[in-house]
Amino acid sequence: MAEQKEKPRKVGAMGMVPYEMALGPTWTKFFEGFKEKKILGTKCKKCGRVLVPARPFCPRCFEPMEEWVEVAQEGTIVTWSYVNYTYFGVTPDMIPVIGAIIKLDGVDCGTGMSTQIGGLDIKDFELVTKKVKVGARVKAVWRRKRQGNFRDIDYWKIIE
Repeated sequence: MAEQKEKPRKVGAMGMVPYEMALGPTWTKFFEGFKEKKILGTKCKKCGRVLVPARPFCPRCFEPMEEWVEVAQEGTIVTWSYVNYTYFGVTPDMIPVIGAIIKLDGVDCGTGMSTQIGGLDIKDFELVTKKVKVGARVKAVWRRKRQGNFRDIDYWKIIE
């Protein structure tokens, strides 16, 4: 094995990346529901699956998904991660954070919603590991002022 002669050079930067995307009619309607504290999914007329986030066609049947259904605002943690370090776009005052994938009740989507867990002292790691678990039940906590985007759900609260 070749011996490394000098240490690798590192470059650091902190900043936020502006991000925009065209929503199209399906995601526009999905996010309009958020303004009214509603989580909307689309239902496949062929296989009956309900998907959130809403999709214009069923990825299993390739059928158009034109039926809209309001789904539960409660679900189950599928997986989660405790992040206690800064990374691109995240400053020390923003950590720690608990990222999670939530499977909503009555929704057939395999991956669920990517979101954050809150409503508890997330700086207390021991408490977090007692409360936040795969299979734990959670409920959406909405922001007072909603704009029709993913940030309208402030966080998901553990319910016991």
